[in-house]
Amino acid sequence: MPLVRCENRGQGSVIEIIEPTMGGLMKSLNPRIIKESFALFEPRAEEISAYFYGRLFAENPRLRAFFPPAMDRQRSRLFHALREIVWSLDSPDTLSAFLSRLGRDHRKFGVTREHYDAMGRALLATLRKFGGDSWTAEMESAWRAAYATAATMMNEAAEQHAAEQPPWWTGEVVGHELRGPDIALITVRPEHPLPYRAGQYVTIQTARWPWMWRPYSVANAPRPDGLLRFHVRAVPAGWVSGALVRDARIGDSLLLGHAAGAMTLDPDSGRDILCVAGGTGLAPLKALVEDANDRGLRRDIHLLVGARTPAELYDLRDLHALETDSPWVRVVPVVSDDPSFDGMHGRVPDVLDRFHDWSDHDVYIAGPPEMVQRTVAALDDLGVPAARIHHDRLDR
Repeated sequence: MPLVRCENRGQGSVIEIIEPTMGGLMKSLNPRIIKESFALFEPRAEEISAYFYGRLFAENPRLRAFFPPAMDRQRSRLFHALREIVWSLDSPDTLSAFLSRLGRDHRKFGVTREHYDAMGRALLATLRKFGGDSWTAEMESAWRAAYATAATMMNEAAEQHAAEQPPWWTGEVVGHELRGPDIALITVRPEHPLPYRAGQYVTIQTARWPWMWRPYSVANAPRPDGLLRFHVRAVPAGWVSGALVRDARIGDSLLLGHAAGAMTLDPDSGRDILCVAGGTGLAPLKALVEDANDRGLRRDIHLLVGARTPAELYDLRDLHALETDSPWVRVVPVVSDDPSFDGMHGRVPDVLDRFHDWSDHDVYIAGPPEMVQRTVAALDDLGVPAARIHHDRLDR
């Protein structure tokens, strides 16, 4: 099993591939030191992330081409990933799952082992600088071991994945329907079948913005023809979403990443289902409803669809058709900002208590992060066990 060793030499570091056992490397970790020292850096996350990338690109100018023109989101993701790793160090299964997914996902950026070497040097130099007088040899050793573990797991996952699937798929836009000034329903035909499960998402890159990938949920269950449908809202300063909604045309090519996400139907459950959607969070929930129908799961399904105005209920016609074809499905539109709407009023999290007991349902939630958080809190107040509440967080 190829591993990565990070060796300190003066004020620099050298990282090289070695061959110890994973168990031995895990034992070398010191989660306590890592967590305590990470507290030094969190208050300066933005400054540290900016310095890290500046250092990385100064020493390795060719790496700049692997990153998008605007680095704000990338810097935020860097610290989010560091936080996930730090707080998973004493949970090997959680750490392995996160890093394996990260390693597989990095394939679409063309990341190779030498890139991990460069990033390791830049990371340690950054931590050393911002640790200042508080930085100790013990911290240096702990962080070098942690980075070696992370790089190893990511490399191994990427290499195993390369034997099974390509780094990305090429897809052709075969349908583009505007459902409002900032919403489009886009249908894509992958050049080769892209495996996924209903409720999952894939990342998309447009030709207009190379190396800028954004996640979008697939809005349909897997189909024999392999077509993928996406609901895309153009958000302010959303480079990819704006390109997909306003500029994409039939015949255009897109790059599609691997499917990810854990918000899929529980095949062993016989419970009824509640789906709670906000905005284009409808996409994965619509796929789940289709999946339940395709599997012949005749469970009662309530699909609550929230919007600020009736005009934002962009898919209501298709949802009513779905409801007509599937009598066990009930679609409930919920509008918050238009008192003249002939239907349920309020924000979706606030109307859940107007229905019957949800405590014996499987619940799936998708939408803006704040809406998801409020919905989870409301369901908790209504006695729904946390294990039955499913959602993925997507940063678009």
